[in-house]
Amino acid sequence: MALLDLVQTLTTPHPVDRYLELVRPMLTVRDMRARIVGVDRSVPGTLSLSLRPTRQWDGLLSGQFVQLGVVIGGVRHLRCYSPVNSQHDRRRRLDLTIRVHPHGLVSRHLHEYAEPGMVLDLEPASGVFHLPRRRPDRVLLISGGSGITPVLSMLRTLADENYSGEVVFLHYARSPELVPHRDELAAIAAVHPNISVELRYPERDGRGFGHDELDRVAPWFTEAQTFLCGPPSLMESVRKIFTTEGVGERLHTEEFVATAPPMDTAEVHGTTTFSASRVTAENAGTSLLAQAEAAGLSPEYGCRMGICFSCTSVRRSGCTRNLRTGDLETDPDQPIQLCVQAAVGDVDIDI
Repeated sequence: MALLDLVQTLTTPHPVDRYLELVRPMLTVRDMRARIVGVDRSVPGTLSLSLRPTRQWDGLLSGQFVQLGVVIGGVRHLRCYSPVNSQHDRRRRLDLTIRVHPHGLVSRHLHEYAEPGMVLDLEPASGVFHLPRRRPDRVLLISGGSGITPVLSMLRTLADENYSGEVVFLHYARSPELVPHRDELAAIAAVHPNISVELRYPERDGRGFGHDELDRVAPWFTEAQTFLCGPPSLMESVRKIFTTEGVGERLHTEEFVATAPPMDTAEVHGTTTFSASRVTAENAGTSLLAQAEAAGLSPEYGCRMGICFSCTSVRRSGCTRNLRTGDLETDPDQPIQLCVQAAVGDVDIDI
């Protein structure tokens, strides 16, 4: 370690990995990277990537996310994605299934340009949305759209463990063609009689989500641990049912879309100062991340929903509102997450 620190000192101002990547991008000392080894675009609007991480990768807990760093036009962009791997996968491979958003800079770039051999930056797996170490007796997995990825990781993990409890995997999509890994889901259910895979296509068969549906597929859901990831409408419906039943503590959620309580128009006033950049902007009521971008700045971010902490910056002064909870925060010189904080009156942010 002392020798490494000496080498780092000699290569200042750039870290030693910046020089090593000129020789071989996957040769790193401290930074973690991953090489794309497989690309699949067979599901419309979806990109599946297989990655081989560098030696620093030490695995994940099923349901966690990773951050990928992708350079586009000379600028590094971070995004969060949930691997679909079982946590017992021994191949040292990382499998990602990425929904391509019409306005998603990184997802569209990868969908168009990703190919075997491309090297991406990679951060360690993180997040509290994962199976508990002591497996519950019954597990209900609910997802919709791209929310399938973390719960599929959980399902694969339970299957690899030959888990003996009851499992229901309930997924909502617009059509069968838009369900990634559909054949594997059927195969898992065929091999494990205790696992039931229930696919629903509300636009086609009219079978939407509701209490009756839960009673049909998992009549024991109030006694289970439930893991939920999907669009806001689905998540809100599930939350209401669990709250009504008095078992909200048994529901564990991950969100890919940030939801925010309505902003009080009386709070939308004042000036936001981005002091490190000497830029000011009138408060628009949006997140500080969106406001900074509208002002021409490019702060780093990953998830845009308060999960990954990539957009953390210091609030030098003023009051901000947490967009998830509605709480007001005024302590000076405190780190805040730009994507889930909005200015209330005059605010100074150190970016």
